Amino acid sequence: MLKTVFAQESKGDAENQWAVVADALREKQPKLGALMDNSRDDVLAYMSFHREHWTHIASTNPLERVNREVKRRADIIGNFPNDAVIIRLVGALMLETNDEWAVVRRYMSLETLARVTDNPTGRLPAVAS
Repeated sequence: MLKTVFAQESKGDAENQWAVVADALREKQPKLGALMDNSRDDVLAYMSFHREHWTHIASTNPLERVNREVKRRADIIGNFPNDAVIIRLVGALMLETNDEWAVVRRYMSLETLARVTDNPTGRLPAVAS
C-alpha cells in the first residue's frame, strides 16, 4: 500500500494517498496510523523539489556510501592521537567526495540546481584559473 504513495505525480496527490493509506492502516493498527500522521511531512519532504531531483534526494544511499568510506578509512588508521586528526581525515574525504560529485558524476547539474535557489545561474569555467 505504501508504494502507491510514492507513485503519485505531485506532492498534493501523494499527501492525499498518504491519508488514504493511513486511514486504512488505522482500522487495524491505530498506532501505525498515528505514526504515519506524524511522519508524513518528513517522508514526503523530497517532493517539494523539482521532479527531476526526486530520484537523487529520495534516498540516503549516497550519504551512506560516504559514511562507509569514512568508517573504512578510520578502521585502517585504528587509533587517532587527537581530534584534529579525525577532523582532517573526514574533511579530506568530504573534499574528495565533493570534487567527485561536482565534476565526475554530476549528481545534479548546475542548471537544475539553479531553479531551486534564489542565486542566478552559475557556470563553471572550462579551465580553472
